[in-house]
This record gives sequence, structure tokens and C-alpha cells, in this order.
Amino acid sequence: MMVPVASAATRRPCVEDLERRLLFALPPGFSDSAVAGGLERPVALDFAPDGRILVTEQRGTVRVVKDGTTLPTPFVQLDVNSAAERGVLGVATDPQFAANGYVYVYYTARTPAVHNRVSRFTASGDAALPGSEVVVFELDNLDPDSAIHNGGAIHFGPDGKLYIATGENGDSGKAQSLDTTLGKLLRINPDGSIPNDNPFYNQVTGNNRAIYALGLRNPFTFDIERTTGRTFINDVGQATWEEVNELASPGDNFGWPRFEGPSNAAGFRAPLYAYHQNRDQPTGCAIVGGTFYDPPAGAEATNDLFPADYHGDYLFADGCNPWVWRLDRETGAASEFATGIGAPAFSLSTGPDGALYYANYLGGEVRRITAQEPAAPLITVPPASQTVAAGQPAAFTAAVFGAEPLSYQWQRNGIDIPGATAATYTLPAAAASDDGATLRVVVTNALGTATSPEATLNVVVSAPPVVTILSPTEGRLYAGGQSIRFRGMASDAEDGPRLPPGAFTWRVDFHHDEHLHPFIAETPGRRGGVFRVPRVGETSANVWYRIHLTVRDSTGLTATTFRDVHPRTVAITVNTTAEGNVSVSLDGQPTATPFTVTSVVGMRRTLEAPESVNDSVTASIFRRWRGGGRRSGGRGSVLEILAPPRDRTYTAIYDESAGGPRETR
Repeated sequence: MMVPVASAATRRPCVEDLERRLLFALPPGFSDSAVAGGLERPVALDFAPDGRILVTEQRGTVRVVKDGTTLPTPFVQLDVNSAAERGVLGVATDPQFAANGYVYVYYTARTPAVHNRVSRFTASGDAALPGSEVVVFELDNLDPDSAIHNGGAIHFGPDGKLYIATGENGDSGKAQSLDTTLGKLLRINPDGSIPNDNPFYNQVTGNNRAIYALGLRNPFTFDIERTTGRTFINDVGQATWEEVNELASPGDNFGWPRFEGPSNAAGFRAPLYAYHQNRDQPTGCAIVGGTFYDPPAGAEATNDLFPADYHGDYLFADGCNPWVWRLDRETGAASEFATGIGAPAFSLSTGPDGALYYANYLGGEVRRITAQEPAAPLITVPPASQTVAAGQPAAFTAAVFGAEPLSYQWQRNGIDIPGATAATYTLPAAAASDDGATLRVVVTNALGTATSPEATLNVVVSAPPVVTILSPTEGRLYAGGQSIRFRGMASDAEDGPRLPPGAFTWRVDFHHDEHLHPFIAETPGRRGGVFRVPRVGETSANVWYRIHLTVRDSTGLTATTFRDVHPRTVAITVNTTAEGNVSVSLDGQPTATPFTVTSVVGMRRTLEAPESVNDSVTASIFRRWRGGGRRSGGRGSVLEILAPPRDRTYTAIYDESAGGPRETR
């Protein structure tokens, strides 16, 4: 999962998000609107038969959205590890929910060791019955050095079985192994037992009998068409391709890490659809939400039902770009459906009313797209109150849907502001006399008028705090496995030279190329802290950590700064003594030798050479590795290394069957 991170105002979209949503585009006759807000990093959602929406918050809660309101009391509060991509990641209501009240949740448990778990809870009204948790399925323990690739989606199929998508936890080799539940699609009975018709039931033992498909990297979401059982799995790619995989047969192998994207490799199932991260349309970095448009019986009684040609199509979203695309059921062609929704739509789901629902991770909302075009203007996100220092600009924005053209008129204290007729109004420099002013916008089209709630401008005649990050120092480099300590200080002209810990809020993002992963969520109340750099995870060397510090003074003014910490890198060269361009796998991906890659120092990497190499003249047998490292997995041709501090070559040594050892080429 590769995603943007929420702004400091987690519960309300920031101005940038609102401006992005003003560019929202849908096919004619469709509209988007907010269902409920007040959520913190919502990830997954599912529906109760009565229309209530269960929403997971990554931090450790499942919330209930009822009648357009996020209820203040959680359905359940869980003790989870929510570092990076861990947390509460999936939710599914039992097909017999109306009778039994069962809700299934996929979350990252802390004990006895950190691992992902599926538990069942029994609803009592709008909350889980205390003490009702039943652990249904325990996944394998997670690597303490890796908090990525957890998967997490869970759905019931028409066969009544519970399907579970699991990531490979940053260890690509696990995706192809039947000795682990990671990197798989699992299938179990609702009580946690394992169906004996699973494809590997007689080949493996224990929980591994739940494996239904393999070769997956990070299947963050998937969906099962309720009428046919057709199953599409979204698999987040590494550096090139994002995939929609169709489960055509039990036991399908989707190829990771042998390949990603289109392939004709024998014994593997290529993606049904794949888009290139940097080249194709759509472009993105991580396929996230996905759903079949398969409204249940009775939805036709609503006005929200999509046109008939949408039925059975697959809708999917990306974690980096604000779009939803549509995969045509009949032709297999993909086309743009929605843009500007405010990335990322982590979860897409067809609701009982026939509308398309999605969880907006950044905005902290559940939203819905319907096949009704609003005629009169509808203000979906009103302008927000704000506090600024005297002399600083203040910008107010609203998101509006309605039949075009739309006209805007901003008002101050109920009186029109001359010339303020755009979707955004900016006061260039707030003055003390502006304190307490109220602003609202009146939006009009040929069919009606809408007036937003008032937003209040608070102007503080004082300076914002002065913020400094003391450590890590500028230019500090890191290696895998190292601890990075961060510490800051802040002063304020009015509050004094040393603001208290309660004024500080920290956040750490892990950047990769042009996108980022959440690493440490916003954490208030301390002047500093420490985190450990994982040894397992993203293998690219184009990565860095950005440490953000925001400080708020007693008047509500804030100041933010950040410090980037880049990695130490090293060149790793891989070669063999066998004739020809022998392929050696690095972290499960085969590459013709010789090859050189740049790696972050201290990262755990795995090399695997073929046990034998044959050509028309000789047969060469693997003998040993030269260059360091240790054997892994009981096979001498598999070498586990920690990327060294200096450039190094690792050579697979082969003996020719017709002669002595050859250690030079």
C-alpha cells in the first residue's frame, strides 16, 4: 500500500484537497456527495442489511455510520499495532447478519507476537457485545523489521466461505511458498475451520491449508461479484505495474515475484488488466479500492442505480492519483469514470441502494457517487473556520456540485464582497479588524441557489511560533536497522522561549519516488522520539524519510517544518562462473547476470542461483557463493545478505560436470 498521508487537520480536507475536488469530473448524470465525516484514516467499509455502514479506522477502531452521521461511540475499539501499513484493515458482515449479528474484522494484533488476525464480533445495537470477540484465524507472525504489505481485505463469497487477502510482508519469497499464509488469497469457513476442497488441502498442513491462490505481493483489496462469484484481486506493484487479477481457478498463481504486469510465463496466471505506473493511462502508484458494480435486488427501487451497461463492470481506484476507472465486463477495456475525488479511495463498495460508496482516507469521510445529477447547487464541503496571524493570507474554499454553469458570490458578515465571485476567496493579508468576521458563499445556477454555513476568521495579533528540528541534523544518512532520534524546540514571542511538549506534533512519512507511505501517524505531546529503520521493505534506493514537526502556540497559530533523512547506498553486483547469461533472482525477481543494483545499506536482500545450468555442451552444478552472506532456507544456492557498507560483488560458483571448478570467467 502506497498512499498519501492526512494533513494536520485530519478530520477536514485541507484547502489543497478542496481545490482538487473542484476539478471533480463524472459522466453526465452522476454526482458525488459526502455521506459522513469525522473519521480518522478510514480504510475499509461494509454494509449491514439495514443500511448502516461499518468503517475501519487504521488506528484501531471500527465505527458505525448511521443516517448520515458517524456515531461517536465505536462499534469496537481494538488494541492494534498501526505502524506504517498495519492496523484495522478489513471488515465484513456475515451473510446471516440479520439473524446472528456477526461482524468479521481483519487487524494487526500486538500479542503474543505482532501478526494479522481475523476475529468475529457480535453486534448488539450499534456496538459490539462486550467480550464477544472470537478469534477466527491467526496469520503468520510478521517480520519485526517490516510493517508493509499486510493486505487486509475480507469478503464472503456466494459459497458462504470467508476469503482473506494477505500481503507478503515485504518478503517476496513468501508469495510463492506454500509454507506460509502470507502473499495469498485464503479461503476458510466462517468458524475458522478450513474447507477440505481447498486446492492445497492435501499438500500442506495447519493454517496453510487455507491457501486458495498464491503469488501475490500486496493484495490490498479484492471483490467477489455477489451473483456469479467472479473474483478480481487488486495487487499493488513494486516499481512498474499495478494489477487487476482474475481468480479463474482454485490454486491460481499470479506470479509475484517471478514477474509483475503482463506475462506469458508458463504455470502462472497473468493479470486480467494492468496499468504501467509511469507510462499508461491511467497513471498511479498503488491500486487500492475495487468493486464490481453489482447492486442487490431491490436497489432498482431507488433513484441511485447506475445505467444498465455498468452492471457487472469493475471499478477500481489508485492510492496516488484521485481517480476511479471502469473495467468493462464484456470487452476488458478500461476507461475513466471519475477524476478529482481526492486520493485515495481506499475502499470502493456498491451499496444496497445501488450507489457507489468509497472511504476517503485523506478527507476522513465516507462518500457516495449516484446516478443522479444534482440540479440545484449542492455544497458538499463548506468553507472552514480558521485562525491566522495578522498580515498572513486567509483562503476560504467550498466544494459544490450542480448543473453548470455555477456562479459564486462570497459574503462577509452577510454582505456581498465586491469581485469575490470565484470558487475560492482569499484575503491577501488579514488585519486585526478582520478578527471575528464571518464568511460564506452563495452558489447559484439556473435551477436554484445554495448558501453555505458561515466560517469564522480569527486573527491573532501576534507572531506564530518559531520551530526548529534539532535532530537528526541536516545531511544525516541512515542505514537499515538503525535508530533515528528526532528532537525539536520551539519559541514564541508571547508564550516564551520554550514551548511545552503539548504544543508539539510529529509525523514521519516514508517517501519512494513520487509517492509516500505513512510511517508514523501524527503524534502529539512530546518534544521528540525515536524510530527504527526496517531492514525489510521497499528495495528501491530512491527513498527517504521526511520528519514533520508542527507546533501550535496558545493563540492557535501554528508553524511547521520538516527534515529529510536520506539513505546510505551501495552498489551490489551479482555474477556467476557459469557460461552464458545465467539468471539469478534478487528478492525473488530473476535477472540475467551480470547485473548491478543500488541498494540502501543494511537492507536484507536474498539471492537465489539455479542449482544447475545446462547448455548443449556442459552441465554446471552450483557449488557455493563468494562474497559473504549466509545460506538461507536450507538450500545452499539461496544467500541472505545485509547490503554492505561498501560496493561488493557476489558470485555464484559453479563446477562443470566434465571438469574441475571454474572460478573465473
